Amino acid sequence: MQQSEFKKRRKQLLRHIGIGNIALLGSAQMQTRNRDVDFPFRQDSDFHYLTGFNEPDALAVFIPGREQGEYILFCREFDEKKALWEGAHAGLEGATKHYDADHAFPIDDLDDILPGLLEDKHRVFYPMGHDAELDHSLQNWIKHVRSLARTGVAAPSELVCLDRALHEMRLFKSAAELKLMRRAAEISAEGHIKAMQTAAAGMYEYQVEAELVYHFAKNGLRSVAYPSIVATGKNACTLHYTDNNCKLKNGDLLLIDAGAECDHYAADITRTFPVSGKFSEPQKLLYQLVLDAQYAAIAEVKPGATWIAPHDAAVAVLTAGLVELGLLKGRVKQLIKKEKYKAFYMHRTGHWLGMDVHDVGDYKINGEWRLLAPGMVLTVEPGLYIPADCKAVEPKWRGIGIRIEDDVLVTAEGNEVLTATVPKTVAEIEALMQVQ
Repeated sequence: MQQSEFKKRRKQLLRHIGIGNIALLGSAQMQTRNRDVDFPFRQDSDFHYLTGFNEPDALAVFIPGREQGEYILFCREFDEKKALWEGAHAGLEGATKHYDADHAFPIDDLDDILPGLLEDKHRVFYPMGHDAELDHSLQNWIKHVRSLARTGVAAPSELVCLDRALHEMRLFKSAAELKLMRRAAEISAEGHIKAMQTAAAGMYEYQVEAELVYHFAKNGLRSVAYPSIVATGKNACTLHYTDNNCKLKNGDLLLIDAGAECDHYAADITRTFPVSGKFSEPQKLLYQLVLDAQYAAIAEVKPGATWIAPHDAAVAVLTAGLVELGLLKGRVKQLIKKEKYKAFYMHRTGHWLGMDVHDVGDYKINGEWRLLAPGMVLTVEPGLYIPADCKAVEPKWRGIGIRIEDDVLVTAEGNEVLTATVPKTVAEIEALMQVQ
């Protein structure tokens, strides 16, 4: 992504902060995997959104109207020995030259410099409660500034959570962001198709997972957006199943919920298909019901619709279908009112999608479901999960778990399904799985 994109975001944030105030935002830190080995570093999404700076041990400072520069970056100094062992890093010169910081200072000098930047500021915007070390340091810095009161220096009098404004910005995707999300969706969709063509009885779930991850990495997307769910048979009834260690059997369905990440932007796709390549009659009936619910939900994704409208549409279709198939008994409206459908469908129909797979952004404003608007991206993922030990239904339904999930962009005209290339009708899936 071009630095101009990050600069535009910072300008928007600076306008929100306002003259006389200051904002602080820390980077992610390295996390130890075991002994002296770390997990692969992944930058904090908020920090990356504003800076594009992909290193730990950094703090970004934003001061609207500051004559010497409004964007200051504290980061690690360049270390030749570290570069030899771990690779290139920006250093102070790189922070200004390549990441457009107005000034860069050593992170080790933070306690000496930061209090001075807080002097005579009214409000401090920062991610309250997210970083215990920053919370503690900020208290000490403000305490130091207060100690200078007799010299005429004023300390900040108000702490404001940065999340609300920043996350509202992140909710609306720019053209540059959508380019990355389309790439993530494209490669993820291809991975799902490969998995459908590869899966067969006798394989293990982790072998199918390997096909997905291989395709992602082969195409340059080396990170998954979240731990992949590859769940065969009754495992699909566990919503966040990630053991992925069971053997596939003919007669079972295989549910795959997986997506790649492209430069910090996620895809999130779920498909469910028969290991044998052909749905049984009970599987087909339940699958078609979930697909009909998804179509109804996607139709509600449009400007001016409430966030909850797709969910309500899916629930209505699922509940009516469950009654028709005999899994629920009663009047549809009453069953919905009493939430009886939750015995088989217990989650919402979607979530925001972006830099985080469950992305930021308020779902309600002033207690009311917010209205959808162009630039928002959400998932649409109805499902049905019939526990293997459910005595309330006929045996033919038991142990069937189905979810169908696509990533949907709200457009001015309605919506665009970013992941539409993955087959999802019964006929399409059965035809694809015959292709070797």
